[in-house]
Amino acid sequence: MPRKRPPHLEPRTRRTAVNADDIDLFRRSVADATPLPASNKVRLEKPREKSRARATDAHAAGIDTLSDRAYEMNEPGEALAFSRAGVRRNALRALRRAAASAEDEIDLHGLAVAAAKPLLVSFLDACARSGCTRVRVIHGKGLRSPGGEGILKRMVAGWLAQREDVLAFCEAPPAQGGAGATMVLLRRH
Repeated sequence: MPRKRPPHLEPRTRRTAVNADDIDLFRRSVADATPLPASNKVRLEKPREKSRARATDAHAAGIDTLSDRAYEMNEPGEALAFSRAGVRRNALRALRRAAASAEDEIDLHGLAVAAAKPLLVSFLDACARSGCTRVRVIHGKGLRSPGGEGILKRMVAGWLAQREDVLAFCEAPPAQGGAGATMVLLRRH
């Protein structure tokens, strides 16, 4: 047998109509009330909208500002290597050795330059959002290209060098793609 609740704990039922006697009773009970002075009133302001982080650079805003200038290497067949000022030399060495521990990778080889660029930009943006710091970009060796030097490899290197969130990159070790892949060290966000 269910227990009956005390009246003050019973859920209130919603009234559908207001009785004129109730209104009159309310008005009489508050007739001698005086309004609070203006200095004692609390100003209720609308809550502010949460501020959204503003993009400080075009890459964070999702805008593609990368030029299509290929990365210039000193000598043909030279191993690819780049690091920003302030990046320690041992960070680049560690990047070369830690190729097996890439946190993510993208395979662009066989794609046209126009198709590869937006894919690379969106991949790097996604890596920055997810917190990846070591990634591999597979671009192919370009053996079927005129001159035997792949244009996509040089274009990828040029795009990487233009991005502020790319601290360093180098050619992957032979077991991880060699001249056909690039290891990239990204800034931690």
